[in-house]
Amino acid sequence: MVRPRMLIVAHRAGNTVDGLRTALASGADLVEADVHLYRGALEMRHSRTLGPRLYWDRSSGLTRRRDVVVPELEEILAVAGDDPRLLLDLKGRSRTVAARVAETLRTRRPGVPVAVCTKEWPMLDAFAGDANVRRILSVANAVQLARLRARLRGERVDGVSIRLRLLTASVVAELRRATGLVLAWPVDTDAALARAERLGVTGVVTKNVRSG
Repeated sequence: MVRPRMLIVAHRAGNTVDGLRTALASGADLVEADVHLYRGALEMRHSRTLGPRLYWDRSSGLTRRRDVVVPELEEILAVAGDDPRLLLDLKGRSRTVAARVAETLRTRRPGVPVAVCTKEWPMLDAFAGDANVRRILSVANAVQLARLRARLRGERVDGVSIRLRLLTASVVAELRRATGLVLAWPVDTDAALARAERLGVTGVVTKNVRSG
């Protein structure tokens, strides 16, 4: 039997206009974009703020705000148009970001399919009545994974997104009984991709999205 092709999620590609356009043109199945609420604006970035003038990211270090172009959610939605391949990763712990994103999606792209994920699962309640929104529970550590496994014993969910090193084949099989979408991240090397394939995940979050 031929296994279905794994979905490809373009990691962080939606955080810039050019990155979004490139990822959509490449044929990625989903394009991830990180959403932060900062001083009333829904900013698209992975970096954290350090006061009003600096960003910090583990991969890029410190960056001055004035040196970086940070789009807002409405700009990214305008570029995406009616394309259903956006995956919005909600950052921070305040449920306000979820409420604001939900309001923006209903106003700017009513009914257009979109995926939303977060490590703060209660945020997903903001989209509970939106049939066009696929709600994905994100997991970054072993404690969260244990909580997820307990929750999924009595509940089906739209999808899960889990750090690759936390997964085993038996855990993936267990998760797939509760959802049709099991994403692994990060998958940026050939070795990581081979492991993800062996584990049986249904999709990978990767920076290496190739055209065609």
